[in-house]
Amino acid sequence: TEQQKQDYWRFNQRLTFTLLGIWFVVTYLLGGLFAGTMNNVTFLGFPLGYYIAAQGALIVFVIEIAIYARLMNRKDAEYGLTEDKK
Repeated sequence: TEQQKQDYWRFNQRLTFTLLGIWFVVTYLLGGLFAGTMNNVTFLGFPLGYYIAAQGALIVFVIEIAIYARLMNRKDAEYGLTEDKK
């Protein structure tokens, strides 16, 4: 129905904007703007700001992709939009 389409799209938009918000915080705020301040702390022998910019952001991105795929697959199954596996 049209209401189901709107609910599905609204869920997709909320999830996307939430993950983009996390992406922005990790990349631009933690990995950029506050990196100098965070460099006073070390993590695995590296300054924390540097580690987040070099490795931490990539880890967060991969986790976000997995979360998006899992939640959207679950939502697809709820609405009967799953792909048939052969």
